[in-house]
Amino acid sequence: MSTFVGNLFVVSAPSGAGKSSLLRALRERYPALQIAVSHTTRLPRPGEHNGLDYHFVDKQTFLEMVGNGEFLEHAQVFDHFYGTSELAVHAMLKQGHSLVLEIDWQGAKQVRKRFPQAICIFILPPSLQTLRERLTKRAQDNLEIIERRMQDAQEDLSHYAEYDYLIANQHFEQAVNELYAIVMAQELHIKRQGPRLASLLRELLS
Repeated sequence: MSTFVGNLFVVSAPSGAGKSSLLRALRERYPALQIAVSHTTRLPRPGEHNGLDYHFVDKQTFLEMVGNGEFLEHAQVFDHFYGTSELAVHAMLKQGHSLVLEIDWQGAKQVRKRFPQAICIFILPPSLQTLRERLTKRAQDNLEIIERRMQDAQEDLSHYAEYDYLIANQHFEQAVNELYAIVMAQELHIKRQGPRLASLLRELLS
């Protein structure tokens, strides 16, 4: 693992907690941070693009990739499968890029086993009522699916203690600031800054 230069961040949250919005705002502040593009068997939502938001594949293709050991992590969420290409993650980290995996607690657990040095962050919603309102206002799911998402949300929340950092998305800008602070603290760690500033260090110590 010493060959991996970049940081691997894992960010999880219940559906509707605002995770994707926080990560978009984070990347506006720190564009060098990459977001890993997952594979999924679900259909694209309006405005989503293959290869940009997700790699959309059919179930048979996904299961073949699982059988070939191509995923760093994979999980079934509702009736669909999601997974992150291990080869793609390895390539990014070896090139010195830091990246975020936007995955659920099941995937995070798998990643921690393979990458113990991954930095894991859990996002809390302001309240269950706010979570329900957000899911309803998205108008992407029927009431049955919303109820399933609410049940899964409480299951997700029960795993918060498995993470390194905890952020409550009660005030969006504050949550973005906290997320940015975590990322930058890791990016300025000596394991990252040492190689970046090698020439300056040589000059200063000569």
